Amino acid sequence: MVPVNQWIKIKAPATVANMVCGFDILGFAVNNPYDEMEMRFVQRAAGQASITIINIDDYNLPTDPEKNVAGAALLAMIEEYTANSIIDFSTIGFEVKINKLIKPGSGVGSSAASSAGAVVGANYLLGNPFSKDDLVRFAMNGEKVASGVKHADNIAPCIHGGVTLVRSIFPLEVIALPSPTLFVTIVHPQIEVRTADARSILKQNVQLKDAIKQWGNIAGLVAGLMKGDYDLIGRSLEDVIIEPVRSILIPGFDDLKKACKAVGALGGGISGSGPSIFFLSKEKETALAVEQEMKKLYEGLGLAHHTYVTNINQKGVEIEA
Repeated sequence: MVPVNQWIKIKAPATVANMVCGFDILGFAVNNPYDEMEMRFVQRAAGQASITIINIDDYNLPTDPEKNVAGAALLAMIEEYTANSIIDFSTIGFEVKINKLIKPGSGVGSSAASSAGAVVGANYLLGNPFSKDDLVRFAMNGEKVASGVKHADNIAPCIHGGVTLVRSIFPLEVIALPSPTLFVTIVHPQIEVRTADARSILKQNVQLKDAIKQWGNIAGLVAGLMKGDYDLIGRSLEDVIIEPVRSILIPGFDDLKKACKAVGALGGGISGSGPSIFFLSKEKETALAVEQEMKKLYEGLGLAHHTYVTNINQKGVEIEA
């Protein structure tokens, strides 16, 4: 265990969930952007909270642990840990500083980064008693605070790194997938799409012909990643169920998709629930050309935006003691 009052630094990466056709089951971590966090054990007096959240950004997120995604994840972890441990959390607690560099509501796993960063940091402070899949389970409680639903398509790659497939939530089964070298271009139009709202507009019934096509795309995408088949990856980056509904929330989406594929992107689509949009490319030059198309479109629409050209992050959350 790390001594009381010794700070550790945590770097929690952004993530792209769904990978177009893999709603709630596929995702990958990226190197940029990422959240910065600091964490330590602290002594606490009787009656004080076991978790103290300190925001060092301007988003004014809740500091009540039950209403904060990092706090909710830590509470779940503490509950399981204390059932099998001699540590008394009535006299000791966690203090967490969070600097959110991943804007909330951006669609690149802002809530997942805070949730995952908190439990990975706490696990390190405790001497790493939990597995990565245990940490995913705890962090899913943060996602429930954010969206009302426990899902792991952002959490799993944030903790495991790389590309992950969530085969099952209950019981949890996360499968790490290999990935060829890919460049990722992301644009974040400066509008907010709340995950809960983006879920509320989805259809509850799917036609069988659409389900069959979607299953084929998911299987093709996984096979393409495992074989390093870029053409198969590109053909499989198609969503006939979720994207047609959610894309109406994002200005310029259809035009942007056409423009990015025209300059050589393998494919892409909505990142998570949006409004961010991502595209995958084989070459950095193509990824940069995609970025220019993104800038051109949103400048033409007069809509503020941020872009990133990055890679798939193979490490996930990192700790600096």
